[in-house]
Amino acid sequence: MRQEQATLEVIPNPAFQHKEQVATPEQIQRLELSGILQTTLVLDQLLQIFSQSIRQWVPHDGFHYRYQDLGLQIRGGERAVHSCHYTLTLEGESLGELTLTRRKRFSEKELETFETLLCSLLYPLRNALLYYRALESAHTDPLTGVYNRTALNSAMQREWKLAQRLHTPLSILVLDIDHFKAINDTYGHPAGDAALVKIADCLRQGVRASDIIFRYGGEEFVILLSNTDTAGATLLAQRLRRRIRDMDCSDIAPNLRITTSIGVATLNHPEETPEQMLKRADDALYRAKRQGRDRVVTA
Repeated sequence: MRQEQATLEVIPNPAFQHKEQVATPEQIQRLELSGILQTTLVLDQLLQIFSQSIRQWVPHDGFHYRYQDLGLQIRGGERAVHSCHYTLTLEGESLGELTLTRRKRFSEKELETFETLLCSLLYPLRNALLYYRALESAHTDPLTGVYNRTALNSAMQREWKLAQRLHTPLSILVLDIDHFKAINDTYGHPAGDAALVKIADCLRQGVRASDIIFRYGGEEFVILLSNTDTAGATLLAQRLRRRIRDMDCSDIAPNLRITTSIGVATLNHPEETPEQMLKRADDALYRAKRQGRDRVVTA
């Protein structure tokens, strides 16, 4: 892929310093664009608006935004052979990387125009990233770093509607640490917290990027599996159960071995609600507990 790369850093500079100064076309472009970009704090919406708004000056087929620190990747439009790539910085703060793509090379004039227009994006982009971090903080479990129970409710509704619209399967796992109270009683609560963190890391490493992990209760986790049928969900549950059982926990306490019980449920029919599916998975979990723990039971 042909790629022009640059780093864009903006030093605040008012467009008009004196009333008698005549605005250039570039300044007018930036002022118009700045007003449009103030209409949202939602990151993907902001980038879509920016892309659509600048097409009249810099035609392109698609864009790709990446912010490595937050694990963000947002794409719009289509990929193409040629691209221009910018690393965005505002007052020394990294704001990620933005790439435009299209079928023919960008001219020098278009690159200059794009750099001018990018200046209008940086302050709204910084605000959108701050808003994103605030939302993530409100929906994230502070101990394990996975999503919390509040986030689960909205995610289930979203994935349920998507499954209904696309006619794709949706499954859920409910996972509980066996004899967790005994870990706390024997080794202390710091050891229990360390065990929860280790299990969350193990789950993250064992699922797909599209799977969503939540801390549901004290020692319970829920994993939402889009486009996954019962067989796939059960297979994943067994793999996660074995990964956790085989973890080396000697850094927490000597001879500590952790096992888990997991309940699995898949959306049965269009009339079933997300809450009903979750309850069936939870019931399956408790059957796994009654049957001896360290096992997977499918609803």
